[in-house]
Amino acid sequence: MAQTTRRNPGRPVYVVDGTRTPFLKARGKPGPFKAVDLAVAAGRPLLLRQPFEADRFDEVILGCVAPGPDEANIGRIAALRLGCGERVPAWTVQRNCASGMQALDAAFRNIADGRSDLVLAGGVESMSHSPVLLSDGMVAWLAEWQRARSPLARFRQLTRLRPRDLAPVIGLLRGLRDPVVGISMGQTAENLAHRFGLSREQMDAFAMRSHQRLAAAYEAGHLADEIAIAYARDGTHYERDDGLRADTDMAQLARLRPVFDKPFGTVTAGNSAQVTDGCAWLVLASEKAVKEHDLAVLGRIVDVEWAGLDPAQMGLGPVHATVPLLKRKRLSLDKIDYWEINEAFAAQVLACVEALKDERYCKESLGLGKAAGEIPIEHLNVDGGGISLGHPVGASGARIVLHLLHVLRRENARRGIASLCIGGGQGGAMLVENTATE
Repeated sequence: MAQTTRRNPGRPVYVVDGTRTPFLKARGKPGPFKAVDLAVAAGRPLLLRQPFEADRFDEVILGCVAPGPDEANIGRIAALRLGCGERVPAWTVQRNCASGMQALDAAFRNIADGRSDLVLAGGVESMSHSPVLLSDGMVAWLAEWQRARSPLARFRQLTRLRPRDLAPVIGLLRGLRDPVVGISMGQTAENLAHRFGLSREQMDAFAMRSHQRLAAAYEAGHLADEIAIAYARDGTHYERDDGLRADTDMAQLARLRPVFDKPFGTVTAGNSAQVTDGCAWLVLASEKAVKEHDLAVLGRIVDVEWAGLDPAQMGLGPVHATVPLLKRKRLSLDKIDYWEINEAFAAQVLACVEALKDERYCKESLGLGKAAGEIPIEHLNVDGGGISLGHPVGASGARIVLHLLHVLRRENARRGIASLCIGGGQGGAMLVENTATE
């Protein structure tokens, strides 16, 4: 378990504003936006409403798992396209599903340490643009083809081409498989479902509730201040998360077949996060910058924790990150008003809830003397999550922090924790506060 003794975070760090694009479901072909296009679509309206020019940022930090071949250091490309200017440094971070939160953490640390005062940070992913690759055999064959000079040499090389060499490598599927333990992320969710005795009905009920809550949030106008309209090059505009299925029910979900553990598994496409394109940005500022630019404050980042665990149990990462974070801040679970745990899988979120209230797990795996406590379902992902609105892996860590701050402000609540599981066996958790309650 991660160490709980850390130096004081330093200067206070505020979130003054943020926005995101609608999250758009991948539908078997490249979507309307590349990753950098999404970053610009979310960033432009955000920067236009600020009382300072874009070149006043000290740095820009963007999380992204798999930028395209024309998007090397996508953070820098986005910063330049957003008008931040040549003198504003920009960089890209990658921590799988928590890349967006890692970007916020980097900004948080630099402001707390006094190295920066004003930072644009967030995350982006265009999963529909994940590459389709050539196999190693095909790459080797092409290399020999290039070396062949005479017609006879090329004919001989043609005879060596095998059908198996032509099989494409789907980059997205390879990226969702853990190369160390040799199983997919979905299979890690099946492990947790078995470990904590979670039923298919429980997972489907959680998934249905995610869609219902997101639909209710749209109906109540709760997302109006969070989402910026995205305009595609053909003039089409996107206003809402398009993976929402407001009319889904248990019967529809029950008809879906297991995806990762056929035929007897319980994890399906319906109770898993959607493969999605999207971006989320936040503006972080020091107290000095808040005063200098007369900025309204949405909330404050208090602290961040990262943890590692067995990759085959990676879905429990939020538990392993949250417990030491709470211990360091001398807070109990019931002192947290609202929670955002990224919905990679219904099984994974439900397993985290079960693990925290399981005395044996807390003693053996977390080093506690008793169970940590229980997260009230009514205060967890109150407006839906990755199952209903999607999980663009580089962006989700930033989105859940932004949304949690809006929830705290809306409910006049003080504290919240945003957390994610991370492929490869890690977890991240960020503690935020609503400064309006201080």
